[in-house]
Amino acid sequence: MRILIVDDDVTSGLVMQKMLVRYGETTITSDGRQALDVFKEHIKGKKPFDLMFLDIMLPEMDGQEVLKNIRDFELENAITGSDGIKIIMTTALDDNKNIISAFRSQCEGYIVKPVSLTKIKNQMNTLGFTEKTL
Repeated sequence: MRILIVDDDVTSGLVMQKMLVRYGETTITSDGRQALDVFKEHIKGKKPFDLMFLDIMLPEMDGQEVLKNIRDFELENAITGSDGIKIIMTTALDDNKNIISAFRSQCEGYIVKPVSLTKIKNQMNTLGFTEKTL
C-alpha cells in the first residue's frame, strides 16, 4: 500500500509515518500545493497512492481545497468508486463546519489531533486496510 501523509508540522508527519509503516510505504509532504502535485505525479506514473492522511491547516493550499481538487481530478480522469484514493483528514479542527465540509467533499475519515496509534488503527480497520506482514 502507498500512503501520502500531508502535514506542515514535520514532527507530526514523522510520528504518523512511524505509526503507518506497518501498513505500507509512506511519503510525506508539507504543503497543500505539493501534496496535490505529488498525488497527480503518482497517478500519471501508474503508482497511485491508496491512502492519504491530510491536514486541513496547510500553507499554499488548505486541506479542504486539496481534497476538493483531488476529487475533481479523479472525476476528470474517470477514477471512480473504490479506485479513488481514500482520504482521512487529520487536524486540530473539530468544529462541525470543517467536519461536514470534509465529508461533503468525500473524505473517508476524520481524526482530530493528537493522532494516536489507536485512532489510526480504528480508521484503517473501518476502511478495510490491514497491517502488512513484516
